Amino acid sequence: MTAVQAPSTARAVADLFIAYLETGQARPGLFAPDVFTDFTMPTWRLQARGVEDSLALRSGGHPGPGKVIRARFDPTPTGFVLEVEEAWDDDADHWYCRELFRADVGPDGITDLAVYCTGDWSTDQVAQHARSVTLIRP
Repeated sequence: MTAVQAPSTARAVADLFIAYLETGQARPGLFAPDVFTDFTMPTWRLQARGVEDSLALRSGGHPGPGKVIRARFDPTPTGFVLEVEEAWDDDADHWYCRELFRADVGPDGITDLAVYCTGDWSTDQVAQHARSVTLIRP
């Protein structure tokens, strides 16, 4: 096994995180072994400790990869905040969501991750929103 050094900057870890969202593959240096994840969705809240259980939270709601169509990165004193818009397809539909991730980063990767998700919007929900609301910014 080859030793892999953890990314040295919050931006590098955020880039690994975006790659994970798009591929479903968590690369070395992304998560610390004992990462804590606190996931809030519109009507529920879930938590996990450890890489495997944290990855299971994501794969339970997004079994396949998606595409981050917009992202904003803001460094914090302990890591970063990442705001994304994501789209993906499954057998039934095309989906969209907005998410906010607040991550604390240590030498082994993300140690603490808070996830806030708008919920998944189907093609019909996206169309209904477009008919009902004119956004000032995309």
